[in-house]
Amino acid sequence: MYPTTPQDSPATTRPDHHNQAGNLLPWLTLAHIPGMHSRLFNRLLETFHDPVSVLAAEPGQLVRAGVNDDTARCIRNAGQGRMGDDVKKAVDNALSWKEQGRQHIITLHDPQYPGLLATIPDPPPVLYVKGDPTLPGKAMIAMVGSRRPTVDGRRNARHFAGEIAAHGLGICSGLALGIDVESHRGTLAENGKTVAVLGTGIDEIYPAGNREMFARVAEQGALVSEFNPGTLPRPENFPRRNRIISGLSLGVLVVEAGLKSGSMITAKLALEQGREVFAIPGSIHNPMARGCHRLIAEGAKLVEQAREILEECAAPYQGASVSTTCKHDHADTSGHSLDAVQQQILALIGRDPVFTDVLVSESALPVTQVSAALAELEMLGLVRREGGGFVISNDWA
Repeated sequence: MYPTTPQDSPATTRPDHHNQAGNLLPWLTLAHIPGMHSRLFNRLLETFHDPVSVLAAEPGQLVRAGVNDDTARCIRNAGQGRMGDDVKKAVDNALSWKEQGRQHIITLHDPQYPGLLATIPDPPPVLYVKGDPTLPGKAMIAMVGSRRPTVDGRRNARHFAGEIAAHGLGICSGLALGIDVESHRGTLAENGKTVAVLGTGIDEIYPAGNREMFARVAEQGALVSEFNPGTLPRPENFPRRNRIISGLSLGVLVVEAGLKSGSMITAKLALEQGREVFAIPGSIHNPMARGCHRLIAEGAKLVEQAREILEECAAPYQGASVSTTCKHDHADTSGHSLDAVQQQILALIGRDPVFTDVLVSESALPVTQVSAALAELEMLGLVRREGGGFVISNDWA
């Protein structure tokens, strides 16, 4: 019989932290069985109600529940205390990870399990959380988009995230390069709460260039993963990660996306989960806007201001204080091979008109320097005037 209390687990065969794990042990044991995945785990929970009952089941019962013969034998052996070495090692690693500061393991039956996520068709049975364990259960908006966004895309991500976060909603994204990171950055700039859902083990920083943001989100928000600690990045894991991003959220905002992208997958999952989908329109010349335009054509809500999202989500989230006043975007520091001031100004100009006073505000440079840089950039054909402001020249872009 599988142990249901710490006293049933002999100290001679398990490390001490197993005795402190309480009801986590059957969940982790079942999660690490070879061949186990979330859909099968959930199917077994529907049939047997809890992991202890699954581990106590006869092989024939497990097979009738949809488990293949090999996995059924592994489950039965684990339930009788004969866990394989790989399973023991994985469970030990997970429990050791949990013992470190601000690191948590939350199961589907835990009161802290995010309520919205529990309603999706395939909720992860086990969540690993680094940071604030209550944050994934708070009201949030997901923000997703291209890993290679335009200047306007980066600016919009920071701006919308900051505005939404300033009014009490959290921001959920995937800590990928591009729109994801800018969304987290915009949230943190407003001292808002942000959740990053990983497609790797909770202890794996991917991509490596996100090390600093990884640490900031863990400190000021929460990192979340359904994958066991030590799980390396695999392409098939990221679509699964995306269902959690949408599942945790009241709605999904697509900032910029190509027609074939992970962001489009997230939007599709959001619709299947009954979530709202919002999209920011862009230039018809911007290939990263085509995914947003497709979503809008298919029924996603076109948004131009963060307040439109706040107003839409104010009913399900009664704590949101909706305002029609928006702040200026934060500065972008990417540049071009010109002098330092010209690089700084060029980096702030995208495909939508930007006015001189905004450039002065964002660059913190004197108006004379900004005007001189704009004149030089215009003469070089890198920017042009449009609608009273400046945009990147199509010839250069």
